[in-house]
Amino acid sequence: VIAFAVPRPAAAQSAPKVAAAPVAATALDRYLDGLVSWRADFSQTTVDTRGRRRPTQEGTLTVQRPGRFRWEIRAAGASVMQPAQVMVADGRNLWFYDADLEQVTVKPSGGAITATPAMLLAGTVPLREAFTIAAAGRRDGLDWVRAAPKGVDAEFREARFGFVGLDLRRLEIDDRLGQRVTLAFRGGQRNPAIPPGVLRFDPPAGADLIGKPLP
Repeated sequence: VIAFAVPRPAAAQSAPKVAAAPVAATALDRYLDGLVSWRADFSQTTVDTRGRRRPTQEGTLTVQRPGRFRWEIRAAGASVMQPAQVMVADGRNLWFYDADLEQVTVKPSGGAITATPAMLLAGTVPLREAFTIAAAGRRDGLDWVRAAPKGVDAEFREARFGFVGLDLRRLEIDDRLGQRVTLAFRGGQRNPAIPPGVLRFDPPAGADLIGKPLP
C-alpha cells in the first residue's frame, strides 16, 4: 500500500503575502487632496467626428465634495440667467435640463457614478475604484492626467485634465460618439463657500420630466 500525503485545503495553507505596488500620485491626486469645493467659468468648444467645430459655448462648473455639482452651459454672449443646458447632482439624483427641448431627465446619482467627468471631480466614489488614472506628461505648459471610466454606462471614453499646480486649467473629453469637447477654465476658486440653492434643482414649470427622482 502506497500512502499519499493529503494536501491541506487551500484556505488552510499560508501563502506568502505580496505587497501591493504603491500607486504613483498624479497631478489629479494632488489637486483632489484637500478639495472641498471648486467653482470656475469656462469656454467650451466641440469638434465632431468629421473635424467640424461647433460654435463656442460658455459655462460655469461648481463642485462640492462629496457627490454634488452644477454644470451650466449657454451660448457665447447669452444671458447668464438663461442657460441652454443644466446638469445638477444634488447628492441623490442626477438632473439634466435641456431648455430647447423643454425636457428634464433624472436618475439616481448612484447609478450614474461615472457618467461625466464632473462626477469624478465631485468624488462620489474612490477615484481608482471607478476610473483608470494615469499621468499623461506635459503639454501646452500643463501637467496632464488621463482618466478612463471602468463602467460601461459612462457618457465619455476618456477625459484629460490639465493642471498648473493645484489649478485646473483645461479639460478634454472624448465622448462615446467620437466627439472631442474641450473646456478652458478661468477664474477657478478653490474651496469657496457654495450657497445651498446652487446645488439644488427644481424642474421648470411646463418641462417634460423623464424618470423618477429619489425623494
